[in-house]
Amino acid sequence: MNYFLTYTVYVLILSVLMGISSWKLFKKMGYSPLFAFIPFYNYFIILKETKHPKWWAILSYLPIVGPIMMSVFHLYLVKKFGKTLFKDQILTVILPFIYLAVINYSKDVELEDENANDLFLTDEEKNDKKKDTFVGSITFAVVFATIIHVFVTQPFGIPTGSMERTLLVGDFLFVNKWSYGYRLPMRPVAIPFLQGTIMDTGQKGNPKDDPKSYVDAVKLPYTRILQFNKPQKNDVVVFNYPQDSVHTAIDRKDPYVKRCVATAGDTFEMRAGRLFVNGKPETVLGDQEVQHRYIVTTDAQLDIPTLYKAYGFLPVQEFQQDNGGFIYGFQGLTDKTAKEIKELPHVLDMKEEVSAKGEAAVYYRDEAKTKIDTTQSIFPINKPWNQDWYGPLRIPKKGDVVAINKETLPTYQWIISEYEHNSLEKKNGKIFINGKEATQYTIQQDYYMMVGDNRDASLDARFFGFVPEENIVGKPMFTWMSLQGAFADSSSTYQAPFKIRWERMFKATNTGEANKTSYWWIAAMILILFFGWEYFVKLFRKKKTEE
Repeated sequence: MNYFLTYTVYVLILSVLMGISSWKLFKKMGYSPLFAFIPFYNYFIILKETKHPKWWAILSYLPIVGPIMMSVFHLYLVKKFGKTLFKDQILTVILPFIYLAVINYSKDVELEDENANDLFLTDEEKNDKKKDTFVGSITFAVVFATIIHVFVTQPFGIPTGSMERTLLVGDFLFVNKWSYGYRLPMRPVAIPFLQGTIMDTGQKGNPKDDPKSYVDAVKLPYTRILQFNKPQKNDVVVFNYPQDSVHTAIDRKDPYVKRCVATAGDTFEMRAGRLFVNGKPETVLGDQEVQHRYIVTTDAQLDIPTLYKAYGFLPVQEFQQDNGGFIYGFQGLTDKTAKEIKELPHVLDMKEEVSAKGEAAVYYRDEAKTKIDTTQSIFPINKPWNQDWYGPLRIPKKGDVVAINKETLPTYQWIISEYEHNSLEKKNGKIFINGKEATQYTIQQDYYMMVGDNRDASLDARFFGFVPEENIVGKPMFTWMSLQGAFADSSSTYQAPFKIRWERMFKATNTGEANKTSYWWIAAMILILFFGWEYFVKLFRKKKTEE
């Protein structure tokens, strides 16, 4: 069943529930009971009768926003019939159609004129009414923010150094969800602003036992609309982590940001830590700096805090030797930074750390080496590859017909079973797809290779494999906040000192230019005008009155 047909079915089910639980209330308001069953129009009538903006009715069935607005509209309706106690409001929200039905079928339910008794209200009752108005304003502000978050742009923070020095740890971005066509929400009932889980309530650091922020049973299939562009080489892209085993919903998997280094049909390769696409060295953009990991041996301790102040991002692991010297493992050093550190006093030796060619990077979850840890192992697990010597690997393209056998299956098994939702079995040395023996498979969507700019400190497509088109979220637009030291780096002996990086705020992130202008002062002026508008209006009116 396609997206819009499934969505229509959900709307009809909700409309029937609304009609069954409220038709009598509509009749008492002077309308045909059948109007209670008509999608959107039923809520339009409620808004009309309760003197609220009638256009809000269009929000009643939107994914994620709809359940919030429905609760608000139900509260308006029950108040219309004198159900204003706190218990009435709670029951209306947590048991919407059930409590509506209780009111609907009760014998003594009658309309109440909300304004008739305003003259006789006590101060406490008037305050309660003001509180209701305030809560209503807050609710709609939350709804408006949810609409922007779900349908337009989404904030995203950079917690790790995989994209240094293009995107820094502590950068907070806004992501344009329409960059590659809008991916419609797949879990329409969810708590706003939360990605996958509500909070860490179970085993610390294990999201599998944490409560989900969405209702997994209410689902819609993947659909993308108005797709005029696809990810191009060198685009910085936000996508959902393909091999997230916690969340079955694609749009609820953990968000990652990497650079798209190869698109469908390209051939990706790493040679001694250098990236090649279609046999040619990568194109390095102006705002992108090639970085590598270095091992430094010294005869005394280095002043790492001073180096942090000089270079910003400088994750390092420090080990003291028995002879009083130190060994440092630096991540993410550019050629320029590496040269300057090599010239520091006390540095005896410095060399780039590159894995040996043909050395397979496969890790296990147990000492017996029976369970492969796919999150830490290089993809695919049957190749003698590592993060410095990788490929060549062709990126699958929609329509490709690929051979399926014992050798190629590790490359394509996630595509077949997880990303393109087929049943995959191995029996008696043969491979079966959807119950039929298969020696080849036709790829159903485009795939991409997403790799971090900081190659030696990036969990990227070399580990989790191809990124399906359906996992693409969008493009980062600009950095709206940048805080050095906002996230602790568990892999580093030292931490960067906290500071606000004003120069990075409100800079575009996807231009590829080395020197991008920051417009934070324009944003500050807009915010001052936005929040101070009412003050300026009152001030102007006061002066006009005095004149």
